[in-house]
Amino acid sequence: MRKPVAAALLCLAVLAAGCGAEVEPSSGPEAAAGRTLTNCGREVTYDKVPERVVTNDVGITELMFALGLEDRMAGFAMPDDKGDLTDVPWKDGYDKVPWLSKQQLTRENVLDARADLVLAGWNYGFREDSGFTPAELEKLGIPSYVLTESCRNGRTKTSRGIMPPLDALYADLTNLGELFGVEERAASLIARFRKEVAAVEARAPEKRPKVFLYDSGQDQPFTSGRFAAPEEIITRAGGVNVMHDLADSWTTVGWETVVERDPDVIVICDYGDVGAEEKREFLLSYGPLRNVSAIRDKRVFVLDYADLVESPRNPSAIARLGAYLRSGKEN
Repeated sequence: MRKPVAAALLCLAVLAAGCGAEVEPSSGPEAAAGRTLTNCGREVTYDKVPERVVTNDVGITELMFALGLEDRMAGFAMPDDKGDLTDVPWKDGYDKVPWLSKQQLTRENVLDARADLVLAGWNYGFREDSGFTPAELEKLGIPSYVLTESCRNGRTKTSRGIMPPLDALYADLTNLGELFGVEERAASLIARFRKEVAAVEARAPEKRPKVFLYDSGQDQPFTSGRFAAPEEIITRAGGVNVMHDLADSWTTVGWETVVERDPDVIVICDYGDVGAEEKREFLLSYGPLRNVSAIRDKRVFVLDYADLVESPRNPSAIARLGAYLRSGKEN
C-alpha cells in the first residue's frame, strides 16, 4: 500500500505545477498554429492543442495530471493492479477523468472517447500484435505521442530506450508543456525534480552498493537495463544497477547473471497478481540465490510500479531508495 508520507514528499515536489491544478487555457496565435515536437527521434507536427487526450497506464496518465492537464483529458486506461491511488498527489485527477478500461487501450476505447490525441508507449499501450499503433491511429486521423522511455532504439526489434531515463522524463514534460501551452509549469516542475534529485545525490554513500531490480518471473527474472527508469533511480539514489550494460529498457535475463553479479540490494517492483511480499519470499527462499549478498543479508526494498516506470513519481522514488541505501537496514 502506498504510504501517505511518500505522497506528501511527491506533492512537495510538484508544488510549482500544483497538485490538482487547473490548466491555464492556451490562447493567442500559438494555440491555433501547428506545433512541431521531436518525439522518439523524429519531428511530429500537431495541428492544434488537443482537447480530448486519452492515456495508457499510470505513469503516462500522471504526466498529464502533474502538468495540471486533466481538463484536456477524455479518459485513461490502466489495470487496477498498479497500486493504491488513494494518497497520490493527483487524486483529484483520477476522480475527475474517466477510467475507460482496466486493460490496455484499444481502437474502440479511443473512438468511443472521441480522442484527439493518444498518449501511450511501446508496451505501454502501443503494440504490433493487436494493430494498436501510432501508424494505425494516424489512418483514423488521430495523432499520437510516444512515451520517450519506450522509444525503439533499433538494436533489436523489441529493444527500447534512446536516452537516460530522467532525460526521457524531462523531455516528455517539456514537449507536453509546449504542446499544451504550459511551458512555465513544465519548466518549474523539472527544476523542482532536478533539485530534489541533486539533494539525494549529494548524500550518496561513499561505497555504492550494487542493486538488482526484480520485476517478476521465477524461471527467468524480468528486470531493467540502462534505458528504463530504475537505472537512474538506482544510480541517483547512490547505487549501481548491476544490469547497466543492457542497452534496453525492460528485459529478461538469467538467474546465473544475477548470481554472478552478486547484488548487495534487490529492489522489488510491486504490482500485479503476485504481490511484493510473495516476491520477497520467493527471492529469499530460491536456492540458486542463497549466496547472493542481498539475500544473505536480507537487503530487499520495495517500490511501486508507478515509481519505477517513467513518471513524475521518479524523483520521490530516488529519495526513498537513497534513504534506504544509506540506512544499511533491512526493509
